[in-house]
Amino acid sequence: MQRRAVVGGAGGFIGHHMVRYLKDKGYWVRGVDIKEPEYEATAADEFLVLDLREWDNCVRATEGVEEVYQLAADMGGIGYITGNRVEIARNNVLINAHMLEAAYKNGVQRHFYSSSACIYPMYKQHDPDVTPLKEEDAYPADPEEGYGWEKLYSEKLCQYYQEEGKLETRVARFHNIYGPLGTYEGGREKAPAAISRKVALANDGDDIEIWGDGQQTRSFTYVDDCVEGIYRIAQSDHWEPLNLGSDRLVTIDQLVDLVSDVAGKTLEKQHDLTKPQGVRGRNSDNDRCKAALGWAPEVTLEDGLKSTYAWIETQLDAAGRLPAAATSA
Repeated sequence: MQRRAVVGGAGGFIGHHMVRYLKDKGYWVRGVDIKEPEYEATAADEFLVLDLREWDNCVRATEGVEEVYQLAADMGGIGYITGNRVEIARNNVLINAHMLEAAYKNGVQRHFYSSSACIYPMYKQHDPDVTPLKEEDAYPADPEEGYGWEKLYSEKLCQYYQEEGKLETRVARFHNIYGPLGTYEGGREKAPAAISRKVALANDGDDIEIWGDGQQTRSFTYVDDCVEGIYRIAQSDHWEPLNLGSDRLVTIDQLVDLVSDVAGKTLEKQHDLTKPQGVRGRNSDNDRCKAALGWAPEVTLEDGLKSTYAWIETQLDAAGRLPAAATSA
């Protein structure tokens, strides 16, 4: 019998990819979001434009399915999440609480929740050469303001539904997901997309602006690995939160160099120390993921950036925005 799933946030970046992944697995898929996908048509069997902050919409979204993939969230890059804490915290707590309860009321068999590495304590992320973060490092709690706190709270909600036997829940902590079909401008984009846009719009030898001093560190996870990991976690017997991220640590300056190499350009970095840069260092410890799933993200940063840059460059070219001297990678 064909499995039926709903993907919350199916109009967004990861959710759109998740719909395609589940369809390839043979699922019947309902996509739900406040908007339809921006860059290509959804592969969902049914797509409902619904505001999941509203209880009745969550009930409708979760009717008649066995599995929920809850990826809907108000989120964005560091500039957005540091400047919109009220909206982010309020909107996401409403979405997550309503989706969990609606899934329970509708007899859903399993509910996957997308958390974030932003739940990890700030006091463990002061050094660029950061020790990779283990799942148990989440407590004592000191997450990022706004986005981090609401993600951690929603993790606890999942725990309570699981422990009280109301709903099977699974949780992944995402570490900087990137790839094609993601937001690349407007303030909500993540670092790989923002840098790819800046590099694509620059001529060889130009200056580009980098937020912070460029020595802050992160690990980045390609979207194909992300959706594979989501599915593996959702189908596993491991209900406690798992890191879902690459464990390769790079500085933002190194990320710029990698994108510049993909583009075949030599660019000068101009660092703006007045812009937000988030924690000083953050990396994923994948030991528990490997033990629980027998798997960890596999796509190299170089390969992921090639695909991401090529897609963003194509979008800018189609809009007539590439500089005349720019050449395709």
